Amino acid sequence: MTSGINRARARIRSLLPAGADLDQIRRDPRRDLLAGLTVAIVALPLALGFGVSSGLGAEAGLATAVVAGALAAVFGGSNLQVSGPTGAMTVVLVPIVGRYGPAGVLTVGVMAGVMLVALAALRAGKYMQYVPAPVVEGFTLGIACVIGLQQIPNALGVPKPDGDRVLVVTWRAVEEFAKAPDWTALAFAVGVAAVMLAGVRWRPTVPFSIVAVIAATIVAQAAGLDAAQPIGALPAGLPVPSLSFLDVGSLGTLLAPAVAVAALAALESLLSASVADGMTVGQKHDPDRELFGQGLANIAAPLFGGVPATGAIARTAVNVRTGASSRLAALTHAAVLAVIVFAAAPLVSKIPLAALAGVLLATAIRMVEVGSLRAMAKATRSDAVILVLTAVATLALDLVYAVIIGLVVAGALALRAVAKQARLDQVPLDQGDHSAEEHALLAEHIVAYRIDGPLFFAAAHRFLLELTEVADVRVVILRMSRVSTMDATGALVLKDAVEKLNRRGILVLASGIRPGQRQVLDSVGALRLLRHEGGEYATTPEAIRTARDHLENAGVLPAIPAPGTGRTPGPKSGPKSEEAVR
Repeated sequence: MTSGINRARARIRSLLPAGADLDQIRRDPRRDLLAGLTVAIVALPLALGFGVSSGLGAEAGLATAVVAGALAAVFGGSNLQVSGPTGAMTVVLVPIVGRYGPAGVLTVGVMAGVMLVALAALRAGKYMQYVPAPVVEGFTLGIACVIGLQQIPNALGVPKPDGDRVLVVTWRAVEEFAKAPDWTALAFAVGVAAVMLAGVRWRPTVPFSIVAVIAATIVAQAAGLDAAQPIGALPAGLPVPSLSFLDVGSLGTLLAPAVAVAALAALESLLSASVADGMTVGQKHDPDRELFGQGLANIAAPLFGGVPATGAIARTAVNVRTGASSRLAALTHAAVLAVIVFAAAPLVSKIPLAALAGVLLATAIRMVEVGSLRAMAKATRSDAVILVLTAVATLALDLVYAVIIGLVVAGALALRAVAKQARLDQVPLDQGDHSAEEHALLAEHIVAYRIDGPLFFAAAHRFLLELTEVADVRVVILRMSRVSTMDATGALVLKDAVEKLNRRGILVLASGIRPGQRQVLDSVGALRLLRHEGGEYATTPEAIRTARDHLENAGVLPAIPAPGTGRTPGPKSGPKSEEAVR
């Protein structure tokens, strides 16, 4: 009892901030402060834009960036991760807003946060490494397409049409624009996107997103362009935390959306933290602590009217590139945004929605790594299929279904590839100490097969049933030392093949059975069939001697003197490895 309590305490301590975090902050605070300021400038238009796109408004995006950004920075598992509202999460939230309203989204956020904390307690973070790269690439490509399409109504300056499918909404927005085209909003969106895309090539360290947004706001205000619809009034500060949105009776109906949000938050946050590790030397995130930090952030953000948050790959990358080395940078980013919320809300409210649409369009374009996609598509046909299927599913269905479909297809193709490695090969009998004449006599009645590779459900039926078609012999020896893995299905198929051979009067012996495989064979009753008179054979020569004795006892062969009984043995082969005789 005491040991269990101690383990639980140690587990809780491993998820909480430690002294090492503070030591890291003290190393170079000036660089971290500068990096945090830079990230805040980049994050401001993204937070506003994703808040608007989610359906809860720009203030929700700012609240998420401040509250979730600060909590995830303190409690998360990465020194460099920057969290807040993201395009991927927005894609999931839009249909939830349409069906359950803003209160439903806030409730889903709290539920998802609790689930993330539970995943951290269950040490589920390590399973992120099992997501195949083609699934991640296809997922990212699909998200980029959805984010871009979501901005079409604001970029065209038309009200967002009804609908929960992004392709349908986009088509209706284009139709509405075609009826009465006004090019003002489109010019703002294209102009901001062009400045960002050109600027990142010219001066990658300059935050051109905020430069373009400020320029667009000044032009819209100076020219009095009514078509450039602004964000609208923003509260000068964060609201008082409240649970008034929570309806206990709706928790059951919101469970499925909450699972989807939690799954996406875990996937994107751990992926972003892994990207940050890869961009640095000596940094390594704690996946379980990252889930814990994201869980707390998502529990708290809805209390202030914020949407669910995740680790943000784009902002995290900016953080790393600008020299951040500790959590202080992400905390500074949240603090700067908080100052903007309190001090500059009237100015921020004048930003045109079309300008934010341009920011997100450029962000979507930059998410697509053409070189990485090309390399993945050229790797193998299976990788290309998984990538395309995941991307299409992301666009046509939703992100969670897309990841599930990608994982299932990737798993099926991987099993197919592994199953192809399994082989059943007939091998010549080892001559051992027998003369050539004796060996030839034995070879007429004994046949040996070697099983290579996995013996499991995806491979067993394909070749083990070939055993039942073996020619007219008296003994079959199965050399099993090269069986890499075995499951119950493989053992059952093997048992079925042995029983069919036994019914034909053919004795089946096995050599080289590994300890771990013995348990599987025994559980389905196959081991009993492979043990002649209770014996088990570590090597093939032992099985051959038993087969010879069986043939003599059956009167099929005349008595063959064992080696060393007076008869001149045949030529001996050279020394063999233990593996060669199994």
